[in-house]
Amino acid sequence: MVQRGKLYVISGPSGAGKSTVIARLLKRLDMTYFSISATTREPRRGERDGFDYNFVKKEQFLEMIEKDLLLEWARYVNNYYGTPSQPVDEKLAEGYDVILDIETQGAAQVMTKRPDTIGMFLFPGSFSELENRLRARGSDSEDKIQKRLIQARKECERVGMYSYVIINDRVETAAEEAASIIIAEKCRTANRLHYFK
Repeated sequence: MVQRGKLYVISGPSGAGKSTVIARLLKRLDMTYFSISATTREPRRGERDGFDYNFVKKEQFLEMIEKDLLLEWARYVNNYYGTPSQPVDEKLAEGYDVILDIETQGAAQVMTKRPDTIGMFLFPGSFSELENRLRARGSDSEDKIQKRLIQARKECERVGMYSYVIINDRVETAAEEAASIIIAEKCRTANRLHYFK
Protein backbone atom coordinates (compact mmCIF):
# COMPACT_ATOMS: atom_id res chain seq x y z
CA MET A 1 0.00 0.00 0.00
CA VAL A 2 1.32 3.44 -0.95
CA GLN A 3 1.69 5.82 1.96
CA ARG A 4 -0.19 9.06 1.28
CA GLY A 5 2.02 12.08 0.65
CA LYS A 6 2.05 15.28 2.71
CA LEU A 7 0.90 18.72 1.64
CA TYR A 8 3.31 21.66 2.05
CA VAL A 9 2.70 25.34 1.45
CA ILE A 10 5.61 27.67 0.82
CA SER A 11 4.76 31.35 1.11
CA GLY A 12 6.66 34.57 1.20
CA PRO A 13 6.47 38.02 -0.29
CA SER A 14 6.94 38.60 -4.00
CA GLY A 15 10.71 38.72 -4.54
CA ALA A 16 11.58 36.33 -1.69
CA GLY A 17 12.90 33.75 -4.17
CA LYS A 18 10.23 31.08 -3.78
CA SER A 19 10.42 29.81 -7.38
CA THR A 20 14.22 29.48 -7.29
CA VAL A 21 14.25 27.69 -3.92
CA ILE A 22 11.44 25.34 -4.97
CA ALA A 23 13.26 24.46 -8.22
CA ARG A 24 16.38 23.47 -6.22
CA LEU A 25 14.26 21.59 -3.69
CA LEU A 26 12.58 19.50 -6.40
CA LYS A 27 15.99 18.46 -7.75
CA ARG A 28 17.02 17.25 -4.27
CA LEU A 29 14.00 15.13 -3.39
CA ASP A 30 12.27 12.23 -5.13
CA MET A 31 8.50 11.76 -4.87
CA THR A 32 7.95 15.51 -4.58
CA TYR A 33 5.46 17.26 -6.84
CA PHE A 34 5.07 20.98 -7.44
CA SER A 35 1.47 22.01 -7.90
CA ILE A 36 1.16 24.56 -10.69
CA SER A 37 -1.13 27.42 -9.74
CA ALA A 38 -3.59 29.04 -12.08
CA THR A 39 -3.37 32.82 -12.46
CA THR A 40 -4.94 35.61 -14.47
CA ARG A 41 -1.75 37.71 -14.52
CA GLU A 42 0.39 38.11 -17.61
CA PRO A 43 3.48 35.87 -17.87
CA ARG A 44 6.80 37.44 -16.86
CA ARG A 45 9.81 37.19 -19.14
CA GLY A 46 10.87 33.53 -19.38
CA GLU A 47 7.73 32.07 -17.76
CA ARG A 48 5.94 29.26 -19.60
CA ASP A 49 2.28 28.33 -19.53
CA GLY A 50 1.71 24.94 -17.89
CA PHE A 51 5.17 24.97 -16.35
CA ASP A 52 5.49 28.09 -14.16
CA TYR A 53 1.74 28.79 -14.00
CA ASN A 54 -1.42 27.89 -15.85
CA PHE A 55 -2.19 31.31 -17.32
CA VAL A 56 -5.96 31.68 -17.71
CA LYS A 57 -8.44 34.41 -18.57
CA LYS A 58 -10.38 36.05 -15.72
CA GLU A 59 -13.68 34.54 -16.94
CA GLN A 60 -12.21 31.01 -16.87
CA PHE A 61 -10.85 31.57 -13.36
CA LEU A 62 -14.20 32.83 -12.05
CA GLU A 63 -15.84 29.70 -13.51
CA MET A 64 -13.35 27.52 -11.57
CA ILE A 65 -14.35 29.34 -8.35
CA GLU A 66 -18.04 28.86 -9.11
CA LYS A 67 -17.60 25.12 -9.74
CA ASP A 68 -15.50 24.69 -6.55
CA LEU A 69 -12.52 23.33 -8.49
CA LEU A 70 -9.92 25.23 -6.44
CA LEU A 71 -8.31 24.19 -3.16
CA GLU A 72 -7.70 27.88 -2.51
CA TRP A 73 -7.78 31.15 -4.39
CA ALA A 74 -7.01 34.79 -3.80
CA ARG A 75 -6.93 38.15 -5.51
CA TYR A 76 -3.48 39.72 -5.29
CA VAL A 77 -2.45 43.07 -6.82
CA ASN A 78 -5.47 43.01 -9.20
CA ASN A 79 -4.88 39.43 -10.40
CA TYR A 80 -6.36 36.09 -9.34
CA TYR A 81 -4.28 33.09 -8.22
CA GLY A 82 -5.52 29.65 -7.22
CA THR A 83 -4.69 25.97 -6.80
CA PRO A 84 -6.72 23.40 -8.74
CA SER A 85 -7.59 20.61 -6.26
CA GLN A 86 -7.75 17.58 -8.55
CA PRO A 87 -4.02 17.27 -9.42
CA VAL A 88 -3.07 17.87 -5.76
CA ASP A 89 -5.34 15.10 -4.49
CA GLU A 90 -4.22 12.69 -7.20
CA LYS A 91 -0.51 13.17 -6.41
CA LEU A 92 -1.04 12.90 -2.62
CA ALA A 93 -2.88 9.60 -3.17
CA GLU A 94 0.05 8.34 -5.29
CA GLY A 95 2.41 9.00 -2.37
CA TYR A 96 3.96 12.25 -3.58
CA ASP A 97 4.66 15.14 -1.22
CA VAL A 98 2.96 18.13 -2.84
CA ILE A 99 4.35 21.66 -2.65
CA LEU A 100 2.15 24.70 -3.14
CA ASP A 101 3.69 28.11 -3.80
CA ILE A 102 0.93 30.40 -2.50
CA GLU A 103 0.55 33.66 -0.64
CA THR A 104 -0.67 33.96 2.95
CA GLN A 105 -4.37 34.39 2.18
CA GLY A 106 -4.43 31.19 0.13
CA ALA A 107 -2.22 29.38 2.66
CA ALA A 108 -4.73 30.19 5.42
CA GLN A 109 -7.52 28.68 3.30
CA VAL A 110 -5.53 25.49 2.70
CA MET A 111 -4.51 25.17 6.37
CA THR A 112 -8.16 25.55 7.41
CA LYS A 113 -9.42 22.95 4.91
CA ARG A 114 -6.46 20.62 5.46
CA PRO A 115 -5.15 21.05 9.03
CA ASP A 116 -2.30 18.58 8.46
CA THR A 117 -0.72 20.98 5.93
CA ILE A 118 2.86 22.00 6.79
CA GLY A 119 3.67 25.66 6.20
CA MET A 120 7.05 27.23 5.39
CA PHE A 121 7.53 31.00 5.12
CA LEU A 122 10.40 32.27 2.97
CA PHE A 123 11.94 35.71 3.55
CA PRO A 124 15.11 37.29 2.11
CA GLY A 125 16.26 38.56 5.52
CA SER A 126 15.30 42.25 5.28
CA PHE A 127 12.83 44.54 3.57
CA SER A 128 15.65 46.47 1.89
CA GLU A 129 16.90 43.25 0.27
CA LEU A 130 13.35 42.47 -0.80
CA GLU A 131 13.05 45.90 -2.46
CA ASN A 132 16.40 45.38 -4.25
CA ARG A 133 15.16 42.06 -5.66
CA LEU A 134 11.87 43.55 -6.86
CA ARG A 135 13.71 46.37 -8.65
CA ALA A 136 16.24 43.96 -10.18
CA ARG A 137 13.42 42.09 -11.93
CA GLY A 138 12.88 45.10 -14.17
CA SER A 139 9.30 43.99 -14.91
CA ASP A 140 7.23 46.20 -12.57
CA SER A 141 6.42 49.91 -12.54
CA GLU A 142 7.35 51.99 -9.49
CA ASP A 143 3.71 52.00 -8.43
CA LYS A 144 3.56 48.19 -8.63
CA ILE A 145 6.81 47.83 -6.66
CA GLN A 146 5.40 50.04 -3.88
CA LYS A 147 2.17 47.99 -3.82
CA ARG A 148 4.21 44.77 -3.57
CA LEU A 149 6.23 46.18 -0.65
CA ILE A 150 3.07 47.21 1.21
CA GLN A 151 1.63 43.74 0.55
CA ALA A 152 4.89 42.12 1.74
CA ARG A 153 4.61 43.82 5.14
CA LYS A 154 1.02 42.59 5.49
CA GLU A 155 2.08 39.04 4.58
CA CYS A 156 4.92 39.09 7.11
CA GLU A 157 2.42 39.91 9.86
CA ARG A 158 0.95 36.40 9.33
CA VAL A 159 4.25 34.53 9.73
CA GLY A 160 3.01 33.00 13.01
CA MET A 161 0.64 30.61 11.20
CA TYR A 162 3.60 28.81 9.57
CA SER A 163 5.44 25.92 11.19
CA TYR A 164 8.80 26.97 9.75
CA VAL A 165 10.61 30.14 8.61
CA ILE A 166 13.40 29.94 6.04
CA ILE A 167 15.69 32.96 5.50
CA ASN A 168 16.67 33.00 1.84
CA ASP A 169 19.90 34.96 1.92
CA ARG A 170 21.59 32.10 0.04
CA VAL A 171 19.55 29.90 -2.31
CA GLU A 172 21.44 26.65 -1.69
CA THR A 173 21.08 26.97 2.09
CA ALA A 174 17.38 27.84 1.83
CA ALA A 175 16.71 24.83 -0.45
CA GLU A 176 18.66 22.58 1.93
CA GLU A 177 16.59 23.81 4.88
CA ALA A 178 13.32 23.20 3.00
CA ALA A 179 14.47 19.68 2.02
CA SER A 180 15.47 18.98 5.64
CA ILE A 181 11.99 19.96 6.83
CA ILE A 182 10.34 17.55 4.37
CA ILE A 183 12.73 14.74 5.30
CA ALA A 184 12.18 15.34 9.04
CA GLU A 185 8.39 15.29 8.56
CA LYS A 186 8.68 11.86 6.87
CA CYS A 187 10.57 10.58 9.95
CA ARG A 188 7.87 11.53 12.46
CA THR A 189 6.84 8.55 14.57
CA ALA A 190 3.23 8.72 13.35
CA ASN A 191 4.47 8.35 9.76
CA ARG A 192 6.63 5.32 10.52
CA LEU A 193 4.42 3.25 12.83
CA HIS A 194 3.46 0.98 9.92
CA TYR A 195 6.98 -0.47 10.05
CA PHE A 196 6.19 -1.96 13.48
CA LYS A 197 2.97 -3.73 12.52
